Amino acid sequence: MKNVLITGAAGFLGSHLCDKFLAEGFKVFGMDNLITGNLDNLKHLENNANFEFINHDVSDYIDFKESLDYILHFASPASPIDYLKIPIQTLKVGSLGTHNLLGLARAKNARMLIASTSEVYGDPLVHPQTEEYYGNVNPIGPRGVYDEAKRFQEAITMAYHTYHGVETRIVRIFNTYGPRMRLNDGRVIPAFIGQALRGEDLTVFGDGLQTRSFCYVDDQVNGIYHLLFSDYTQPVNIGNPVEITILDFAKEIIKLTGTKQKIIYKDLPVNDPMQRCPNISKAKELLAWQPKVSREEGMKITYEYFKSLSQEELYKKEHKDFAAYSK
Repeated sequence: MKNVLITGAAGFLGSHLCDKFLAEGFKVFGMDNLITGNLDNLKHLENNANFEFINHDVSDYIDFKESLDYILHFASPASPIDYLKIPIQTLKVGSLGTHNLLGLARAKNARMLIASTSEVYGDPLVHPQTEEYYGNVNPIGPRGVYDEAKRFQEAITMAYHTYHGVETRIVRIFNTYGPRMRLNDGRVIPAFIGQALRGEDLTVFGDGLQTRSFCYVDDQVNGIYHLLFSDYTQPVNIGNPVEITILDFAKEIIKLTGTKQKIIYKDLPVNDPMQRCPNISKAKELLAWQPKVSREEGMKITYEYFKSLSQEELYKKEHKDFAAYSK
């Protein structure tokens, strides 16, 4: 049985990755400091003999006794609300946390995959975005703490691969959705569904003509899994290239939920990307991967998940007291 360490295991993507690797016959060690993660995402695994949870901040030294074959680094705040509230922690987990885990991978002779992001492209001037595009990022803007943490993460990962011979993989993740997303984390899908369920008008920023493309979580996890076991060491986009404007997406949500809310408009946030769509030619060619779940199908599943949440969860403004994490 192979051992895999998954950081950010109590988060949205991390918890789904735990499920995937357990289903594939791995011994899974899930690590999270719960700054944005939620143990409820792992509750179904508490009696699984092949899963072990470790409460630890990867930005601190990692003392890991067991052997390791693979490391997947998914620990990081990932929504604007989070990384604007905890900017220092966001920078630390992308830099110190990645450094610690690369050192662990080197010591254990383990292959390590890092979760990068489409945010490395910033507000792109190339469309759709290919892996060769260097990006258009404001390093000191409000989103800079996340963008630059991920760009540094890629740089140090390639340095360890080049100079220490560590086996590394880099996935650039585009907008992903599905069950276990936090309802009030500020991203567009939970934001729209939450507003619809609470009977609030849907908030569109700017004119709503900015575009996004949404990949269902099962497709995303399968793409990541294929990349880990490939021989390709350069970054690979994993996402769904079917693009939609935010305004049209808001109309889809109103239709899906059967609500009668209006769409209201607010000012566009600083440095909010106007276009976000992956070129997935590399994933198709190198991994024989492409998304299979349509937005219509995936959104029905996601909506049913959010409908199942309690009223307390539905009206909760924040999921964490960030004051406890001021270091």
